[in-house]
Amino acid sequence: MAKKKSKKKKKIESSFSAEYNNLITIFIGIFLLYSLNSSSMGLLGTVIQNIFKGLFGGLAVAIPFIIIISGILGFFEKNEYIYRIKNAKIYYLGVFFIFIFYGLLNAKNLPIDSPTNSYVIKEVSKAAVQGEGCGLIATFITYYVTKILGVTGAWLISIFALLITGLFTFNISLKDLIYTIKAKAKNSKDSNLTFKEKAKGLKNAMVNMVTEEVDENTMVTKNDLKNKSNKSKDKEKSIEEYDNDKTIKIVGFNKAEDDYLEILEGTQSMPELEVLKELQKAKPTQKTEVTSVKESNIESTQPIGIQTNSKYENYTKPSIELLNKIDSKTDDKSKKKVLKNASLLEKTLSDFGVEAKVNQVTVGPTITRYEIQPSPGVKVSKIVNLTDDIALSLAAKSIRIEAPIPGKSAIGIEVPNEEAQMVTLREVIESEEFNNFKSPLAMGLGKDIAGKPIIADIGKMPHLLIAGSTGSGKSVCVNTLINSILYKANPDEVKFLLIDPKVVELANYNGIPHLLIPVVTDPKKAANALNWAVTEMNRRYKLFAESSVKDITSYNEKSEEKLPKIVIIIDELADLMMVSASDVEDYICRLAQMARAAGMHLIVATQRPSVDVITGVIKANIPSRIAFAVSSQTDSRTILDMGGAEKLLGKGDMLFYPLGAAKPVRLQGAFISESESERVVDYVKSQVNEEVKYEECIVDSIAKISKEQDNDVDELLGDAIEFVVESGQASASMLQRKFKIGFNRAARLIDSMEERSIVGQSEGSKPRKVLVSKQDLENLEGE
Repeated sequence: MAKKKSKKKKKIESSFSAEYNNLITIFIGIFLLYSLNSSSMGLLGTVIQNIFKGLFGGLAVAIPFIIIISGILGFFEKNEYIYRIKNAKIYYLGVFFIFIFYGLLNAKNLPIDSPTNSYVIKEVSKAAVQGEGCGLIATFITYYVTKILGVTGAWLISIFALLITGLFTFNISLKDLIYTIKAKAKNSKDSNLTFKEKAKGLKNAMVNMVTEEVDENTMVTKNDLKNKSNKSKDKEKSIEEYDNDKTIKIVGFNKAEDDYLEILEGTQSMPELEVLKELQKAKPTQKTEVTSVKESNIESTQPIGIQTNSKYENYTKPSIELLNKIDSKTDDKSKKKVLKNASLLEKTLSDFGVEAKVNQVTVGPTITRYEIQPSPGVKVSKIVNLTDDIALSLAAKSIRIEAPIPGKSAIGIEVPNEEAQMVTLREVIESEEFNNFKSPLAMGLGKDIAGKPIIADIGKMPHLLIAGSTGSGKSVCVNTLINSILYKANPDEVKFLLIDPKVVELANYNGIPHLLIPVVTDPKKAANALNWAVTEMNRRYKLFAESSVKDITSYNEKSEEKLPKIVIIIDELADLMMVSASDVEDYICRLAQMARAAGMHLIVATQRPSVDVITGVIKANIPSRIAFAVSSQTDSRTILDMGGAEKLLGKGDMLFYPLGAAKPVRLQGAFISESESERVVDYVKSQVNEEVKYEECIVDSIAKISKEQDNDVDELLGDAIEFVVESGQASASMLQRKFKIGFNRAARLIDSMEERSIVGQSEGSKPRKVLVSKQDLENLEGE
């Protein structure tokens, strides 16, 4: 306690001493001011006047004012200019050039051509005291500067230095100064509007406002609410908390007619509300097509050269009737719940000292987004930090805050609906957006928060990463993407290379004419299939080089034999990474980096979004991502490089992050059942009269790659076999000493000899037995 008191006492004493110093400074300035401008200050005043005017000339008058101002500013804490004066040496340089500038102004009256300095000092001091000249300091500085730089050079450098010092002193940016002048000039131009024009504009605005309020078909007034619901006095008070002019726009209900809402009895009174049903007519809130050029007609080939032919000329695309249709229902109770939540949301924010208003409510299939407008001065982070409190107030499972909404000056609070509505693939495919989409690689992803169908082009992405936990909707999404392309593309236009380590997910697509080869289920063969894809990509680039084109679109325009696009879909990347991580990663990265122009596109899905599966190299080369519900923010960051996926609801709730987007878009994924998918696949198969013949050249190529891998043996294997046969026993340490190699290579040689039945199995620390003789070895070599 004693230490605290002593510290406080020292602080008080230091503040008092600072005030005394400031008062003394002001007194000195006033004394100098009277001494320099009055003869009534006695002998001391006369001496001060002669000294200051003799040294500084006319500049002596400014010195008292500078001292007085510095004393006054000393009373204010953290003054910007005082801080700069104490720390910036540029001011001393500025004072130096002020003397030069002042000396140049009085250069004609300076007796600086005299041969003796004593005469100059005498004459300059005399002239300065009498009010003529610039004083001794300015005289001598100007004399030597003009002697070095000349009069013109002295003028230029002094003016430039004074300008820089002035800008630095008052913390002024020259660029900002120019912009300010331009803005004021523009404002002055706008202010030239006549009074009649302003009055006319005000009148029109008032008429529009009154018209909107009088329209009984779109507004429920405060009095109507009072008459229709018997409120207690306490609840009548809550009505006064809201503005009578406030309207909340609600987008997302499917009814064609406008419903005018009544508030449930026992709920909080609401402001005047305007309910607009604009789901089908609403403008899209965000375009989610991912960039593409004319690459929609790309066609894929095999390493041996697969070209399209005319056998699919009579191919007809599947009918929309193959998919189930589900009528969406609009519940009046849900509308009332939305309005109640809007009121409750404003009240909750107000309780925590955050002033904000709900401007618009967008009702989606799974969630409802409340768009709030914070009052001026309210930090966005303050609202984001109230996530748990808002969820508690609204009794929601979890909420997600999008701050701010891209393209809007509002913050979106996404609250799950009590009853989620299913989005079917049929709704998306029969939409105008899908039918008008020209690319054969169109994928119907689902609907956004406003109920707008979202169609994406894999050709523009150009590759897609899909990740999410088990049961979140990942496999359904993959099936949706495949069926969307089946509805859009002929077998001549798009070919699939499907890799399904889980065996059962994509097996039903075997037999469709869009497949290059049967669905690959063996992880080892999957790596070989990706290797083939890399080889095919290189082959296509050689064709482009021979034809002097840059991409597959240009090649197909020139060439008679068209190349189809190839979509490579990997349903579970984690299983492939466990079998051959390095090879799979290399192949995926090469394809992701170069395959776009060759008309080859990757869709990679995994249920384990960890860094050992989705490596940094893979993620860097696949720019477009879809994140389904995950268990932690760490997994979300692995997929999207940001949080958010951990707050998704599952069952198709996703964040779509296409190439070039500022933020992910929240969607409800389209659902297709197994029976629907089977009907579509059966129809596609029925379009081919004969049994589908897969590209044997690809199968042979993959088998050849496997054989080459088997033949990829160590160059020392032959010598090692001869050595162990001659020795009669085999061990890794023997090979290390003999061939001067490392243990790993020696162990691989032993394993290779065991595979070829040259040596027996391991017997612990004992050397392995050699199973062949020298004669047997010679016979093998002879064959």
